[in-house]
Amino acid sequence: MTTTADATGAQVTSIAADVTTSDADAARAASKSYLVPLTRARLRQVLDEALVHRNELTGALSQLTFSSPAAYEPARPAGAHAHGTGRPDWAVGPFTADPALTFTLDGQWSDPDGLGWTSESLYNPSLIEHDGTLHLFYRASPRKESLGSRIGHATLALTPDGEPAPGATWVDDPANPVVRPTLDDELLGTEDPKVYRAEGRFWLFYNGVFPITEEARVVHPSPGYPVQAVGIDILVAVSDDLVTWQKLGPIADHEQTRLWAKGAVIPRDEHGNAVRLGGRGSGSRDDGDYLMFVSEGFDGVLHVGRSDDLCHWSFEPVPYLDLSDVGGHLHEVAAAIVTGDGRLVLDVFHDVDGVFAASQALYDVERPVDQLALTPGGSLSWGGLQKIGGRWTFAQGWDAPAGHRDLYFYRADPHAPAPHTTP
Repeated sequence: MTTTADATGAQVTSIAADVTTSDADAARAASKSYLVPLTRARLRQVLDEALVHRNELTGALSQLTFSSPAAYEPARPAGAHAHGTGRPDWAVGPFTADPALTFTLDGQWSDPDGLGWTSESLYNPSLIEHDGTLHLFYRASPRKESLGSRIGHATLALTPDGEPAPGATWVDDPANPVVRPTLDDELLGTEDPKVYRAEGRFWLFYNGVFPITEEARVVHPSPGYPVQAVGIDILVAVSDDLVTWQKLGPIADHEQTRLWAKGAVIPRDEHGNAVRLGGRGSGSRDDGDYLMFVSEGFDGVLHVGRSDDLCHWSFEPVPYLDLSDVGGHLHEVAAAIVTGDGRLVLDVFHDVDGVFAASQALYDVERPVDQLALTPGGSLSWGGLQKIGGRWTFAQGWDAPAGHRDLYFYRADPHAPAPHTTP
């Protein structure tokens, strides 16, 4: 099935008593009559509920649990002695924190919707360097892991070595939030940005969250991946300058996603470019397609999306990931990293015996859905990684103390023990 993002470019810049939409948006909404209409009153209700949210399980996540050198070591039988590192040379990481790049949000944004919206927590950012400036897109939430999120943008001038330029500090975009709920399938929030450079433009994929009605469950049953109170769409916006964004709408139809599709994980190189993979006739062009690894929703079946332009996508079930060597349950594929040596690495969030864990899976770029190996450890960078100053880098906000809106940067650890060489 192929779905085209709504390329009308309609954007709502303010919300009066109720949200008004263009004729194209109204037509799209009519095709999803089971969606709860977005209004100011409903946005206010979402905010009120978000302000009392608490999640002790995800609130206790700590980055280096998954990304330190120890996290990359395979489990050893009881009594066995370590002889060097068991980390393979294809693994991306381990990582160490770099305080020089820490981003802190001071003050609150102006609220264009007039709700009194404020943020308490930042996390799940995505970064991309362009023309000597590091652009950071991040999720801001009223409470950690709550609904009602918005997406912000900040910039930092860099030296050619990937360090902050002399005297440079982070500049938060005065237009923030750059993405906020304006569509019915964004009523409960806009979350988890993923930014890519491709086709001469910039593409910002994000999750739109919406309430589930009984009518929606009847129209799109999902026995393999039961959907409860909320559903999620993958949406996309496009920009020519990383500042002004045009919403294009959802990229997948509910007939196929069954009301839940989360995480636009597209293979990305060290510069933040979306990369075509699986060429040699497998796609619509000789150099392959853009791929999207979807691991949540779609009635509980792993899917891979294919696109020639990042706007039009078709999805098909593909069993591209096998975690049987580590056991446990898959939660989400976080990132797809093209390492530049013919390899693709998927960064995976899962659990083992009920304990959260990270692993990385190896693929060949010419056979990007045929898993070759699996190893523990990972970044769990939902916004992807890129190289800054020659080192793989990402950011996350899990470890920020309560009441602090910080994003910490993690870079490939130059002092980590040498990896095991893959034959």
